Amino acid sequence: MTLIITETLTAEKLGKVFDHAILRPDQTTEDVVKGCEIAKEYDLASVCVKPCDVKQASELLQGTNVMVGTVISFPHGNSTTEAKIAESLQAIEDGALELDVVINIGHLKSRLYDQVGQELKDIVKMAKTKLPNVIIKVIFENAYLTKEEIVKACELTCASGAEFVKTSTGFASSGATYEDIKLMRDSVPASMEVKASGGIKTLEQVLKYLELGATRIGSSSSDKIIEEFKKLQQ
Repeated sequence: MTLIITETLTAEKLGKVFDHAILRPDQTTEDVVKGCEIAKEYDLASVCVKPCDVKQASELLQGTNVMVGTVISFPHGNSTTEAKIAESLQAIEDGALELDVVINIGHLKSRLYDQVGQELKDIVKMAKTKLPNVIIKVIFENAYLTKEEIVKACELTCASGAEFVKTSTGFASSGATYEDIKLMRDSVPASMEVKASGGIKTLEQVLKYLELGATRIGSSSSDKIIEEFKKLQQ
């Protein structure tokens, strides 16, 4: 595929689409330091860290324009509603400004739509009561879902008051796909944002996802992708 880079896209603007992921189970507190340094250097949108690392990341990024995000009920989404709410409130207390909440995948596939929808509404309500401007992204884990289930997840997320629909955790059998991003973009209003994540390692992928309507990219290769962009600009 030929890369199409518009004249209006700069390295600075590209940086602000990235949530830099520091989520692998084996990543250490030193990896959090390194990831936050990358986020500061490239002025990324955010870092997305494990809940136990939110406080550390918040301290490291204090005074910068980089937000701290974390994941809730990650990566399977099967915690109780009460546990998801508690985890969300603790994350906000520790300094998180964005929460990536995994939908209850099993209940969605069981067609327990009222239950799944109410859980999302409860999480959003409680999180925004504590921090009104918190940004909430709902992770679907599309590798496990049919196209019809993805559309239904979009519908439930729209009704919950969350800001984003998101493709994947990066820990399933597959991550983001172009087809899924197009489907999700077509299934939510223009006011709702779409995040692509899982297996995104190249500039070519990022540009295609942005072209298809993604507004945020989750990746652990943010710095390498931006450097790839800079080389093409030379």
